Amino acid sequence: MEIKQSIPPILRPEKTEPVNFADLVAKFQLQNLGQDAILTGISMNTNDLRKGDLFVAMPGLKTHGAKYYEKAIELGASAIVTDPEGSQLIPALSIPVAILDNPRGRLGDLAAYVYGNTPGNIPTLFATTGTNGKTSTTYLLEAVLRQIGKVTGLTSTAERHIAGEIIVSRLTTPESTEMQALIARMRERGVTDVAIEVSAQALTQRRVDGMIFDVAGFTNLSHDHLDDYADFDEYLAAKAKLFSKTRARNAVVCLDSEYGKRIADLAEVPVTTISSLPGVSADWQVLVTAELPGRTEFELTGPNNQVLRTSVPLLGSHMALDAGLAIVMAVVAGNSFDEIAKAIKTGIDAYLPGRTELVAPAGAPAVYVDFGHSPDAFLKTLSAVRKVTAGKLLMLFGADGDRDTSKRPDMARVAAAGCDILVITDHHPRFEDPASIRATLVNAAREYRPDLEIHEVSPPEKAIRVALSLVQPGDAILWAGPGHQDYRDIQGVRTPYSARSEARAALGELGFS
Repeated sequence: MEIKQSIPPILRPEKTEPVNFADLVAKFQLQNLGQDAILTGISMNTNDLRKGDLFVAMPGLKTHGAKYYEKAIELGASAIVTDPEGSQLIPALSIPVAILDNPRGRLGDLAAYVYGNTPGNIPTLFATTGTNGKTSTTYLLEAVLRQIGKVTGLTSTAERHIAGEIIVSRLTTPESTEMQALIARMRERGVTDVAIEVSAQALTQRRVDGMIFDVAGFTNLSHDHLDDYADFDEYLAAKAKLFSKTRARNAVVCLDSEYGKRIADLAEVPVTTISSLPGVSADWQVLVTAELPGRTEFELTGPNNQVLRTSVPLLGSHMALDAGLAIVMAVVAGNSFDEIAKAIKTGIDAYLPGRTELVAPAGAPAVYVDFGHSPDAFLKTLSAVRKVTAGKLLMLFGADGDRDTSKRPDMARVAAAGCDILVITDHHPRFEDPASIRATLVNAAREYRPDLEIHEVSPPEKAIRVALSLVQPGDAILWAGPGHQDYRDIQGVRTPYSARSEARAALGELGFS
């Protein structure tokens, strides 16, 4: 029987300084229909509304939030802000109601005000965006900051970190009300620096409104999310919003993808550049000096004859580049290069869940579980695993249902080109037919490379066992897609599932414990 997985709770500060609703009305020049009230939080959703909250009732895709005013009052809302349309749906109430023409456009600012996240009263904020490398750069940046003595926070696809506390994530970038509550909680815990992973959707959907990042970083842009954006230009424009004066104060841009220069040209803030490509003129250069099974060593050189040598406990030259980007972001924020170099001279102390994570014991075929789910991610990770594998390389993967279908053939072609054996299985089918998704992948792979040994196996529990039957010690399996995730989305139900646990169990059945 399938068990519906509970969604992690929204994090808020343990204590808040009460805010007068009348003061908020005056600051945001709202039309107030009622008396004053005391606010201790803010919510846009009655599923998380708490006593003392300001309920922001906005139009949605299917209905208007104002229709839930009775539920909001029942749960303890102190006041309501809505648009003119919403005000027509709300009768005279015992709590005040204020009108704002575009609540979504001011939601982040409202939340920042309610939680007291004012300039000079918040940690140093870092944001990283790009198709691939956002998560790894965010984790590596947090590690660098922690190693130089900062009290750190992090929010990413996988986790939230608050001064050493680790919580499972809800979204890559939470809604602006949740983000502001999270920043307030971090501030409460003495966090000095926060590394935040920012998706294109977060920028488009205004989830980081009300925040100005001290440093914004750009990793790369490649084929992904074209179900949300009409083309690459629209996708690029969504990312570029992070580098406007209203979003950031400084930018660090990687020039290794063709879109790096375009981001640098579009940026409205001072830009520092970084690259690992020979012949590319950049302020900072990354040179990989060794790629080993459990570590990648590199050298970072800067504009003032600065040289730093260190390593990351991760596979691949792309991970060294992400680390370089993270270091430069820390420097641009005002941290001492020499202090950073000294703190990380023996390596950056970071653990990235589900990023080319080795889950096999010594003596067994190597099994790497990875979160990559785009053609470019496949290309980089396959290359990294190939360099540390003496024998055959088997690729195991599936594709997301109800997501960008245009990238599926490219995913299959890149996988087929980079491995010796290919096993195609299921990932998150959502409401799509998983057999149809697999057929698209198998057909594209076979058309691209007819001579390749290809297996179609469902479900993934069986697929990893078939994959292990096709390899031996000295060979490697790259299981791409599931990474750190602990569920599969099947027909709208989050079914508990862990690729890491499943791989370890399958290895154990073969005597590799």
